[in-house]
Parts: sequence; structure tokens; C-alpha cells
Amino acid sequence: MPRILSLLLALAVAGAATVAREAQPPAAPADLIVTNARVYTVDQARPEAQAVAVRGNRIVAVGTTTEALALKGPATQVIDAVGRAVIPGLHDAHGHVLGLGQGLQDLDLRGTTSAAAIAEKVRARAATLPRGQWIQGRGWDQNDWADTAWPTAAVLDAAAPDHPVFLSRVDGHAAWVNHAALAAAGVTASVADPEGGRVIRNAAGAPTGVLVDTAQALVSRRIPAPTRATLRERLRLADDLLARLGVTMVHDAGVAWDDAAMYRAVADEERLKTRLYVMLRPPRQGETLPRPLIGHAAHLLTVRAVKLVADGALGSRGAALHDPYTDEPSTRGLLVTSPEQLHAQALAAVRAGYQPCIHAIGDRANTAVLDLFEQLQREVPGSRALRMRNEHAQILRPADIPRFAALDVIASIQTTHATSDMPWAARRLGEARTRAGGYVWQALKQSGARLANGSDFPVEEPNPMFGFYAAVTRQDRQGQPPDGWMPDQRLSRAEALHAATAGAAYAAHLERDLGVLRPGMLADLLVLSDDIMQVPAPRILEARPLVTIRGGRVTFRDGL
Repeated sequence: MPRILSLLLALAVAGAATVAREAQPPAAPADLIVTNARVYTVDQARPEAQAVAVRGNRIVAVGTTTEALALKGPATQVIDAVGRAVIPGLHDAHGHVLGLGQGLQDLDLRGTTSAAAIAEKVRARAATLPRGQWIQGRGWDQNDWADTAWPTAAVLDAAAPDHPVFLSRVDGHAAWVNHAALAAAGVTASVADPEGGRVIRNAAGAPTGVLVDTAQALVSRRIPAPTRATLRERLRLADDLLARLGVTMVHDAGVAWDDAAMYRAVADEERLKTRLYVMLRPPRQGETLPRPLIGHAAHLLTVRAVKLVADGALGSRGAALHDPYTDEPSTRGLLVTSPEQLHAQALAAVRAGYQPCIHAIGDRANTAVLDLFEQLQREVPGSRALRMRNEHAQILRPADIPRFAALDVIASIQTTHATSDMPWAARRLGEARTRAGGYVWQALKQSGARLANGSDFPVEEPNPMFGFYAAVTRQDRQGQPPDGWMPDQRLSRAEALHAATAGAAYAAHLERDLGVLRPGMLADLLVLSDDIMQVPAPRILEARPLVTIRGGRVTFRDGL
């Protein structure tokens, strides 16, 4: 009898469960489903899948095509990937959005092979402009020329005698100007070098036309400020390009406070295709940082970091080194911001709840920045949780490499910097110093450091495939050197993808929402023309998004 009662009770419970299941309403249909794909999720629990389903701006299913199509409704948009690769939307962990937009308006000097070639571009632009209007451009690099000496104002004088000219070096840490620009700014032999900057001079002390680091401001402050309409147009141009390239989020470094307010207005208008994680410029004397803005407009805009600058760049010999430059022993580079001021700026940021992100390229600057982070963590309890970031982490003393993990400092790297700099880096540093601590991504990773990869556009091109290729090959786009430069420092393809997705999301405090393809995460993903995780390395350079999806919205589509 007890056995019969137990059986009846079990049947009743089972029946009740069945009724409950049948009474549950069916799951709401997905708004978007990507099917028949090879999905690289960057999720350790499920590294690969075939399909992704999206409802609203979040992922609701990652699995087989059959599982995803079970959520199809009459209004569901279905994208058949036809076996192509799908990856999370790519982050650029260090870029300059308005600088990219300006570069699309100004003279593009990238890839020029001589001062004379640039002069011809300037001459052609001058012919289209009213007399006296400024000519601006960016991207020259004397290291790419047969004559690697600094260029002079005289070359630009001949090309544009009636226009002031201001041409930023590729890294943004030097400017080449003509005498009209120097005259407009009142820069003569009697003007002293500013702190953290250098005016290149002739034997008589007169400026020759190149201004390094903070010395650029002697002239740039005389350039008329862009209008609000111009800034909005630069944002639009950059935003459109980034969507086409598959960049769904940018960590925008060094944004003016007024420009951040403009970003917010555009985000509120729902016009942005690209998420922006903003690093504000530091507060000036008497300014107080506003309250951090976190996850605004469905995570389109976050303002919770401050960009600070310790030193200059290696190409212009402004990076601060412990020992003299091998090819110019009279200098060890520049600390662009004094240690006292850098500490005050970083302390103010940390106390206001902002993540400090500090540019450091030379080994002396990197040591100083790690020392500063260690000091801040002692001075401000809990500040370690802000996830302090070293922007560039380019040239390191071996003893400083394990300090990143020990201090929970994120190494915000730019892999294309290595392949751009490799033809001449050893001239600046010497072979031993270069190999001991130059662009040592794998050494950082093996030490336990977290990596986030970006491009530093417009210093480098914003195409994330170039950065992925550089990370896994350490070769230029012609495949040189054949075995890669310092090949032991290459990243695997999985490591490179992680640095541009989950690693970058962590660096932006967004690992719970972005960086992996998993139910509940924001729906940022790409359908690629080529499977970058499988194709021969040269094919990576040809890969491009066929579909870019940000927050469940298709922001770019071409070919599917």
C-alpha cells in the first residue's frame, strides 16, 4: 500500500510539472539571429558555436543554428553567415576619435617618402585655400625617408609662402611648421624651450621648423579653434569609418571636457554607431572633475577615466629613457609632465573615482608610472579597484615587467607600434635594450599582466585587422622579417582576439556586458569575410566585416 501511494504521489507531481510547463508562455521571439556561422565566443565555457540570437540589445542564445532558429518569429531578421566566422565586436583600447575625424579632413601624410613629397601635397592644398588660412596635416615620419634628419621650415615656405602650415608627425609628438606659422606665434630664437618640450634649432639658436612634445603648443594654440559643427562632422566621419572596420567600441584617450559633452548630446540623439569609453584630459588649475558617467544611453557612452602623459614618443626621441639614446647620446628624452604635477593630476583623478590612464613609452617613464601607481594605491585605499592603466607600456626594464601583475596595472598595448617602429627602434635604443624590454607583450602576459590592445589611431591606421596581424606575426604587411621581429613576443590568435575583446572590455570595467558572446551580454558582434583564426597569416590583412552589429543594431553591412 505505501508503495502504491508513493507511485500515485510521483505521478501527481510529474503531472503538475507538465501542466506548469505547458502553462508557461513561449519565449519572446528574437529580433535578430545570425545562423550557419563559426562563432568564436571568447567564452571559456563555450568557445565555439554556430549561431547567435539577439532580443533588443542583448544576446539571448548562443548555440546551434537549430537552437537559435527556435526563437525565430515573424519579424525576426535572420542573417545567414554561410559558414563565415563570427567574433565579438572589436574594441580599440586606445584611439583618438576626433583626431581620426580631423585626419579625414586634413592632409594625410602617412606613407610619404620624402620632405619634397609632402611639400607637393602642401602646395596643392594651398592653391585651393584663401591666403592666410592654416594648412594642417598629419602622418609624416622622417624615419621612412632616405634622409632621416629633421625637416626644415624652408621646404614648407617654398610650397606655401602665404599660409601658415602645421603638420603633425605620425605619433603626434612633434610638428613641422613653416616660418609663417612661427611668425604668427611669435616663436623666435629668444623663445625658450617649454618644460617637457624642445624646439629644434640651428647653430645660432633660431628655430628650424620642428617642435617636439609640449613645444608644439607654442604654435598650435594660434590655430583657430574648430566650430561645434566641425567637431560633430569629425565625430560622424570617424564613427562611420569605425563601423565599417568592425570597431564597436573605442577607448578615446585625452578628450576635452567640452567634447565629452558633445559626445553625450550625440549619444542621446542615438546617432552613435560606436561605443565610446572616454578618458578625459586632466583638470586644469581650479577645475574639478565632474561625477563619472557610467553606462549612459545603454552603454553608448562612459566617462570614468582620465588620460595623463608621462613622456614623449620614441620616434621623436621624446620617450624618457634611463640611459641616453644610442643615436643621440646627448639626450635621455623628455618627461612631458613633471613628476610632481603628474602625481597631483593622478591623485585628483583617483580621489574623484576616475581610472588613471598614463601614457608611458620610455623605460624611465614606465618605471616612474609604476612607482606612481604603487604610491597611489598606498595613499588612497581601494584605488586598486579603479584598474590603473599604463598606456603603451612600450619600452620596459625587465625588473618592471612583473610589477604590472603585482599592482593589477593593465598593459594597454598597441601591436602595430612594434611593426611600425621595428626598422629603427634598435637605432634609438641599441640592440640589447630593445630585446630586453621592447614591445614585450608575451613577457607581460606570462608574468600575469592583463593586456588590452588598441591602435592609437590616427598615429596608426584604425583597421583592427592590422593590429591582429601584427600581434600574431610581428611582421610588416610585406611579411618582413620572414620569422617575425623578436618572434618569442608574438601572441597566439586566441590571445590576440582576447586582447581586443574581453581584455579591452575588462580595461573599461565592462567585462559583465561586453567582450564575449554569451546570453545576457550586449549584442556586439561581427560577421567576417575571412576566418582570422584559421586563414594563413597574410589573409588576415584582407579580412573585413561583412556585417557589424552594435547592441543588436546592424551598423554596417556589405556582402551578406
